[in-house]
Amino acid sequence: MVRGKTQMKRIENPTSRQVTFSKRRGGLLKKAFELSVLCDAEVALIVFSPRGRLYEFASASMQKTIERYKTSTKDNTRSQTVQQDIEKIKADAEGLSKKLEALDAYKRKLLGYNLEECAIEELQSLEVKIEKSLVSIRARKARLFEAQLAKLRQKEVTLRKENEDLWGQRKNEHQMTAALAPVTAAGQSHPQPEQEKDEMEVETELFIGLPGRGRS
Repeated sequence: MVRGKTQMKRIENPTSRQVTFSKRRGGLLKKAFELSVLCDAEVALIVFSPRGRLYEFASASMQKTIERYKTSTKDNTRSQTVQQDIEKIKADAEGLSKKLEALDAYKRKLLGYNLEECAIEELQSLEVKIEKSLVSIRARKARLFEAQLAKLRQKEVTLRKENEDLWGQRKNEHQMTAALAPVTAAGQSHPQPEQEKDEMEVETELFIGLPGRGRS
């Protein structure tokens, strides 16, 4: 009697499902054992029944095999992550390179180069953008001129104030010099009264003879 092919779907009958689980579990554990012995492979098998019962097989230590599995998957995950990051960086670099090329081409068109390949609509768009740029540039230029003019005016006011202060100081110095001049002239032209009296009382008589003798 030819055995029919089993359909891969859930067995609805609970009894049949339990019997199938027991048979296939035993066969799976046997195959795991044979694989570890025949091929000298490190095998670990964990199975939970529908009711939550644990069945396991390990050719070595189950814990060591699990730790080895974690380490291996961690390294693989890290390697995959690094590779994905590299691919992403390459894609971003290519995208940026294309954007730079497009910007460079657009810049050259704004400067008036490579216009032969432009259609009328693109030329009109470039013209509008250039006019807007000129308006912004002229407005910025006007603001800078106004700021510079305001600074120059403020500097002019400061210089005028300093000039007025200097002229005021010079005028005060001239007034003080003019006030001190008459006092100095008067002190030099009028001698003291005592000096004049001494000069008037100087004797001019002539004595003949030796010193110490009376007048002759």
